[in-house]
This record gives sequence, structure tokens and C-alpha cells, in this order.
Amino acid sequence: MMKHQVDKPATVREQDIQAVSRTAQILGLFDPETPELSVAETTRRLGLNRTTVHRYFSSMISSGLLERVEASALVRPGRAILQLGSFMLGQQRIMQMAPAYMRELSLEIKISTVLSLWGTSGPVVSLVEESDHPTLVTVRVGSQLALDSSQARVFLAFLPDQFHADRLTGSLPEPQRTETRRRIEAIRQAGMSSYVNHRGICVVAAPVFAATGICATIAAVGTERMLPEALDSREAMALKAACERLTKEMGGTWPEATD
Repeated sequence: MMKHQVDKPATVREQDIQAVSRTAQILGLFDPETPELSVAETTRRLGLNRTTVHRYFSSMISSGLLERVEASALVRPGRAILQLGSFMLGQQRIMQMAPAYMRELSLEIKISTVLSLWGTSGPVVSLVEESDHPTLVTVRVGSQLALDSSQARVFLAFLPDQFHADRLTGSLPEPQRTETRRRIEAIRQAGMSSYVNHRGICVVAAPVFAATGICATIAAVGTERMLPEALDSREAMALKAACERLTKEMGGTWPEATD
């Protein structure tokens, strides 16, 4: 006979860790052969008692991790999990498709290009296509970009969850917060971003959209002598065209610029 796990008194931290672990265990039971779960099945497979499973189901349904199957006592992955799955599939697709576009773009404009994906709290450099220009500006894959970078501002301008974007910019100190929000509004109008930092490095960034919204940014990175800051430059227009084509292939829609 299987012995059920019994909740034991624990510190708040231990309780939090246990809750995360058990939530992950429940979600881990779903697979192509098990698209739905019952309390009894979950109890049997995890060795938890029914009361505990009921409590976790209720909490996970409230948070969107699970949802009830119509006219039954079964549950299945909820909206939050489906959105996360769609997001991860989008990231995989963009990582497969983007290299060819970036290679062609770097050859055309003779400037290194960088693809960034949104991480937990900002963009992370995920692909780099270096140009054969004698002056090379290097960017490391895995670098976390600051919230006032061109790539971050593009993400913040177009993130579907603008409440989250406002929270992030609200964490910046003044006057950086006001300047970042001003630039974000300008990006919404122009559809792109350009910025020259204090070291004379120019970054021109544009968004790539999938069906679910912005999924990446691609940026051209070079010295200000190599790369004009103007958004109507040849380099910026080539970047925009590449991102528009990639957006179309990803099933997304490029936003119309506003006056």
C-alpha cells in the first residue's frame, strides 16, 4: 500500500520551496498521453493525500496554471501555461529563422547585428552576426542588457503587458526613468529605436513580432562613424525591412507608425 506524503510544519521559506516543487510535480504529469488529470490520478502518482491535491488544484486554477475541463472533475493546463508554451515555441522558431536574415543584413550594411530575447527582467543577447568591417564592435551572447538600452526600450514599447513594462521603468531612478519613458513613446511612434552611448557606440534596434506579439529585437551595432543614428538612414531602413520580413514569416504584424 502506498503511503501518502504528510505535510509537516516548516519555515515560511521551506513552505514556499515545497509549494513550488509540488506545483512543478503536478505540471510534470501532463504529457501527450495525459492531457487531463483527476484528483485521484494525481494522488496516486505523486503519493500526496487528496486534501493536499484539492488545495493545489484550487490554487493553480485561480492562478491560471490549470483550468477545469467542462462538465467533469478533470483539470488540464491553463491559460498561463499555454501562453508560456506559445512563447517558448516562438523563441525556438525565431532562433531557427533569424540567423539567415541577420547574415544577409550584416553583409548588406557591413555592420554587426544582434538578436535579443526577453528574459526575466530585460533583453538577453541570444545571437550575434559579426560583420567583416575593419572596426568590429563585439557583443557577447548571454549579456543582459540594461533597461535603458535601445533593445530594452523597443521591448518595453511593444510588450503586450504594459503594466509590467511600467513597473520595470518605474524602478529606474530619476531622471533616467523620465528619459526612458519619453524614448519609449517615441519608439511607439517611429517603430524603431536609435541611441548613441557615452562611448560613441550607436545601436539601432527594431522589433520582430510573432502572432502573440513582440518576440525579439534585432539591432545593428557599430561606432557612430560606421552607423548613422538617423532612423531614415540606409542602414536603419535595411534593418527595418529585414525585421518586417522576419515578422511576416513568424506570423506577426508590424505596427503602423503613428504621427
